[in-house]
Amino acid sequence: MSMPFTLTGIEFHALSCCVAIARIKPVKYVPSPFAGLIMSVWFITNFIAAFLLPPLSLLLVLAAGVLLFKRHPKTARLLLVISFSLLWLCSTPYCADGMLHWLESRSTRLSSPYQTADAIVILGSGTYFYAPEYGGQDTVSEAALPRLRYGARLYRETAKPILVTGGKPLGSSVSEAQQMRAALEQDFRVPVHWTEDASDNTDQNARYSFQILQKAGIRKIYLVTHAWHMPRAAAVFRKAGFEVVEAPVAFTTRYQTDLLSFIPRAEALRDSKIFIHEIIGTAWYQLKSALPDNRAN
Repeated sequence: MSMPFTLTGIEFHALSCCVAIARIKPVKYVPSPFAGLIMSVWFITNFIAAFLLPPLSLLLVLAAGVLLFKRHPKTARLLLVISFSLLWLCSTPYCADGMLHWLESRSTRLSSPYQTADAIVILGSGTYFYAPEYGGQDTVSEAALPRLRYGARLYRETAKPILVTGGKPLGSSVSEAQQMRAALEQDFRVPVHWTEDASDNTDQNARYSFQILQKAGIRKIYLVTHAWHMPRAAAVFRKAGFEVVEAPVAFTTRYQTDLLSFIPRAEALRDSKIFIHEIIGTAWYQLKSALPDNRAN
């Protein structure tokens, strides 16, 4: 005669947990946008740049001052003062805005009546990955929207065809150019004539866009990008062979200068990083242009 099957309290609890786990739906794996970055040129370039830009560059100077404090106190104090002072200045809106104003003063604001050009080229500016409000799809970043808005306005006022340019520097499934095309056509109701989606940086934006537009017999363009980015972007597009009519957007403005303008803020540190990035990028492109191989091209 068989014995009745019974469960102790602990056994019943364990069985309940197993049943609950079995009912859990498997989570769909979403590939990371950073997959495959380790060997990419874009990743290596930006990894090196991180050590030259704030805040990491200043934190490294600060760390050097701390490590040297016992053996070389004078040098250590100097490094600590320098790192703290530069960190404070870079985090101050008044200083950060001033640096961006200097960059933006080197670009030419487009005003009506517009100079004539044959096409509108809009540069990409990053991706908003897995946007929940768009069904988890990749779409244009917040930084790209001012460029798209102004590009759409230019199209309505000039009726010139649009080229969008931007690849997959972060390894996303959809290029920045494809994201911009979707936003322009679906949100702004503006057609896009060409899509350049193989470039990973501004230099490639220029060279690859020239290859496309040269086939259409187009050399004079409206170039749309941020005002602080325009000096470097316009230079490489002219070097690629374009005649550029600058159409900068998103100038740095301030309602008023008050006490808050001198108090450190995270946004100001970001703006200082942008300024230093542009200075380093401009110097790098000038150095590349001076090399024998590039002068021959």
